[in-house]
Amino acid sequence: MAGLMNGEHVDIYVNGKLRPAHSRTRIPVVNPADEQEFALIPDGDKDDVCAAVEAAREAFEKSGWPQLPPSKRANHLHKLARAIEKRAEQLGAIVTAQIGMPLTISVLSNGVGTSRYYDYYAELADQLEVESERFGHGLRTIVRREPVGVAGLIVPWNGPQGAIAWKLAPALAAGCTTVIKPSPEASLDSYLLAEALDEAGIPPGVVNIVFGGRETGSLLACHPGVDKVSFTGSTRAGRQVALACAERFARLTLELGGKSGALLLDDADLNTFLPLVASTCIPFSGQICHALTRVIAPRARYEEVVDGIAAKIAGLVVGHPLDPATQVGPLVARRQRDRVEEYIASGCREGARVVTGGGRPEGLDAGYYIQPTVFRDVDSAMSIAQQEIFGPVISVIPYDNDEEALAICNGTTYGLGGAVFTSNPQRGMAIARRIAAGVVGINRYTLHIDAPFGGVKGSGLGRELGPEGLATFLETKSILPPS
Repeated sequence: MAGLMNGEHVDIYVNGKLRPAHSRTRIPVVNPADEQEFALIPDGDKDDVCAAVEAAREAFEKSGWPQLPPSKRANHLHKLARAIEKRAEQLGAIVTAQIGMPLTISVLSNGVGTSRYYDYYAELADQLEVESERFGHGLRTIVRREPVGVAGLIVPWNGPQGAIAWKLAPALAAGCTTVIKPSPEASLDSYLLAEALDEAGIPPGVVNIVFGGRETGSLLACHPGVDKVSFTGSTRAGRQVALACAERFARLTLELGGKSGALLLDDADLNTFLPLVASTCIPFSGQICHALTRVIAPRARYEEVVDGIAAKIAGLVVGHPLDPATQVGPLVARRQRDRVEEYIASGCREGARVVTGGGRPEGLDAGYYIQPTVFRDVDSAMSIAQQEIFGPVISVIPYDNDEEALAICNGTTYGLGGAVFTSNPQRGMAIARRIAAGVVGINRYTLHIDAPFGGVKGSGLGRELGPEGLATFLETKSILPPS
């Protein structure tokens, strides 16, 4: 692993082998905990993308992977899960060095937390019915489900191996071949993924990995040899990917930004909500798309809600991601810290008040650290209440009645997640059904591997996880046999 953590990396992974990238341009990898550059990765060009797509196309047509019985593909997925688990410590250390995720979380989320997605889709592959018969109106039809083809998987930096697994596991289960384009901030861990793929016996060309920045991702999304694109990233970038796919009617899944709300009804039990604030409102320093960064609180209980949230957030330990005591690490990059600081300044300019945080922590002079911040007196029209900040900033917004609360909750261009906190489950269900979001929790908020995840409005198209995540990599064909 020492070699991955230092120096210039020149290879991409194509057709089952590491090979030098055609591009000679390199992207620096910077440790956000100390601002030190420690590695370089290739910034893939058109030739690199074309080589990877051509390898995936060749494998789709000639490797036999799409024709394997799903149960055989499942065996490879289980092997891949074990190979990932074996590398959990290495993956965690590399991810932490790249993006500043606290090490204890990183090892879990990029090791065992990732392997379970491969196991899950292996189980779904075992159950996959490729052909079924339908009878009706005197006719018989065979309905066949086939892999969509070559899938381009463009993934973000915040939890890189998990993000890859959400896409790669169902794509492989379906019988697709793939090209992965990791984020430039978190690419080094994918060299270990390549090792795991080899160990699992995935045939050459079925999975290819091209490193690079935004232009590399654009080249992949636009490539005529890519039949399906699965993209996770910002809403702005998602629009560009959608336009590129529309040109050739390529299949598309978009998991984009969010501005999710935690809606506390007037009968909410704060002893249920407050212990969840750190993990649901600012997980991974708020750099999670479905974080509940808006807390919508009844005006009659506003003071106790604000005080309770502030106490929880002020008590979090901000520190170096290798320190086991750390609960909040650095932001991923200088640009991200600058962005968060500008949002904090805009909140103050627009009339909101900082209750806790709002600046850089003392004693951490190097690294892209920012104090977890809570704003009160937030109006729903303010920038901090409308725009995705992607940092540890919580806006507490007051309301007077349920209808106003719902209007605030639904009053953004996003619709990824949300949660309702109440002592009345039936009332909570009624409110949850009216929230315009893809995932809504009641007195809890988490993602479930069996349940589809995705958003509405500006938060994306399509769903990942669950059987729905597998279905997005399958095409349906109707065959009318002779009578």
